[in-house]
Amino acid sequence: MKMTNKYLMFASAALLLASCDLDKFPEGQYVSGEQKEDIIAERPNLITAEVNAMAAKLNVFGTISDDATTYHNDYGVAAVSQFLEQGGQDMPCSTSGYNWFGTAQNYSDRLYTSVGDELIWKTFYNHLKAANNVLTLTDGSEDESMKRYRGQALAARAYDYLNLAQIYQFTYAGHENELCVPIVTETMTEEEMQTNPRATVQQVYDQIMSDLNQAIELLAGFDNGSNKDQIDEAVAYGLRARANLLMQKWAEAASDAEKAIAGGTPQSLAEVSKPTFNSATANSWLWGVLITPDNDVVTTGIINWPSHLCSLTGNGYTTLTGTFRYVSSALYDQIPDTDIRKQWFISPEGTSTLVDNETVDGTPVIDYFGLAPYTNVKFGAYQDVMGNTTNSQDWPLMRVEEMYLIKAEGEAMSGNLTTAKQTLEDFVKTYRNPSYTCTATSAQAMQDEIWLQRRMELWGEGFSLFDILRLKKPIIRKNTNYEAIVQYNLEPESQIMIYRIPQCEMETNKGIAESDNNPAAPQPTV
Repeated sequence: MKMTNKYLMFASAALLLASCDLDKFPEGQYVSGEQKEDIIAERPNLITAEVNAMAAKLNVFGTISDDATTYHNDYGVAAVSQFLEQGGQDMPCSTSGYNWFGTAQNYSDRLYTSVGDELIWKTFYNHLKAANNVLTLTDGSEDESMKRYRGQALAARAYDYLNLAQIYQFTYAGHENELCVPIVTETMTEEEMQTNPRATVQQVYDQIMSDLNQAIELLAGFDNGSNKDQIDEAVAYGLRARANLLMQKWAEAASDAEKAIAGGTPQSLAEVSKPTFNSATANSWLWGVLITPDNDVVTTGIINWPSHLCSLTGNGYTTLTGTFRYVSSALYDQIPDTDIRKQWFISPEGTSTLVDNETVDGTPVIDYFGLAPYTNVKFGAYQDVMGNTTNSQDWPLMRVEEMYLIKAEGEAMSGNLTTAKQTLEDFVKTYRNPSYTCTATSAQAMQDEIWLQRRMELWGEGFSLFDILRLKKPIIRKNTNYEAIVQYNLEPESQIMIYRIPQCEMETNKGIAESDNNPAAPQPTV
């Protein structure tokens, strides 16, 4: 790798997890109606700041890091996505050195004392807390802007529960009565929150749907425009489409996805024929984390998602230490040669049309960065400048392409196979593979084909493990380019696939006993 004058000091991180307080209690919980109206009338900037803080909670450095220990995977929801990807079967990575998500790859983070478990839990509950703050301040207001803020907060809370439900319990279908996660709302007292048992999966989904139904009503007609960190009507429909898909409400999922599609346009074949997925300015992005050069995750230098995932940055664990994220050879082999998504990864022969003709300082990109076969080049560097040392790329939370795939699956599974095939073919032929033809002849075959399309399209964005759990699929790593020590094959719904309620919650919430936690599972062996 031809890179000079580069030096990194990597902080060591102990795995000892101290007990902690989960910052999920809404400040200003006891606010009277008259006080709230005064706040809205006299200090509207306060509520706007709370809404902005809600968005910022997904892009935080220091959720678990402190003065004593700095964790280099502590950078918000994008880090959670990497934990989930490493727990699947499509993203091999080094098992030694600087893979800060190695514990997810070998499932050692399923201990309830693990750093990863704490980070995941706090990321969503702290975001949920911020949503509850907004709900507290906007309760009862008839002001139109306050209704919009309230709608965003309800949708944000539903997003958190939708993630938590999939991480801490098996999928909805067949597990409705299993214990899930505690429900925290803006009306609860501190005592109630400190003695808050795990709700059932059904109860959590009831809360999700209640929040989303209200959010869609309150956000009617609202378009976030260039403010893609704000939740608008299309995003709320997209979240409900995800929830309906998980609940196997197929027709409803298709209908909601179609409404979400109205909010964006897929990136064209030309646009995805170069490294991209790095800016919320793309018309396909419905919702994302907006990251600017002055954000803490950027000023840290390497504690951010491009450092761990982008193979074209000038300042990251990927390019400076060779800790790249690869595509599984098994998935790569399933991508048709005529599909542009095959070029999102370096071929076994060491080529990709995305970067073959690109150079950095006069050296071919593949040689400059040392890109080995199967290395991803899907995600572009900041401002599309390969070798850029600033890691300020945005992170996608919802792209319209996902909605096309949900629509097709919902149509197929609700008895409209012909319509589903047309939906899928129109999307893939127009935007990814002009030679594509869908050959599925049954709903099940169609669902499997869409799963393959999701694995290709959404690779690296945090969906891999969720789809395995939702579809009750096995994890298959044997005979792939995973390192031998983690070439696990796991049966569908193996206990190790989901996380345990973390120690920090067990110590601060008296409503959850040790016997209420998910069963401990042994780390798998090859």
